[in-house]
Amino acid sequence: MQMDAGITATDAGVDGKSWNVVGHIYTPKLHSDNAMLWHAVIPADTFVPPHVHPTQDEWIYMLEGNMEVDFGYESGNVVAHKAGPGDMIQMPRGVAHGVFNRSGAEAKCLFGVAPSRKLFDLFIALDGVTDPAELVRLSALHEVDFLPPPADA
Repeated sequence: MQMDAGITATDAGVDGKSWNVVGHIYTPKLHSDNAMLWHAVIPADTFVPPHVHPTQDEWIYMLEGNMEVDFGYESGNVVAHKAGPGDMIQMPRGVAHGVFNRSGAEAKCLFGVAPSRKLFDLFIALDGVTDPAELVRLSALHEVDFLPPPADA
């Protein structure tokens, strides 16, 4: 899929789309084979559990509010990295990460992945899904692998 020339307006998504993924509102702003960008509204005290993108690099550019990204799941030494407006969070392919809004306030950011692979289709499939097992199943079919919960959970 080629990227179209033009502008995706502030209040619009690619092809008029917007998705509710576990309470986060994702609005796609760009979609091509090479990259996908989406605006995200992340409510206070919500998160995306630890997961891995084995085929994509991912990043988050913070617009408003504060979030944390936890790394270190592979070693068992998980460390939270805090980010605020203007900060760029890099999540290389194959590196497990969890994204958390522990700030007590809404956050807004721009996510991106490269290449886009199956993520656009994943968000279509996840729109409105609330069952965690179904979210994990659908994600695995679209090249996003969630980590199992810790043994003490």
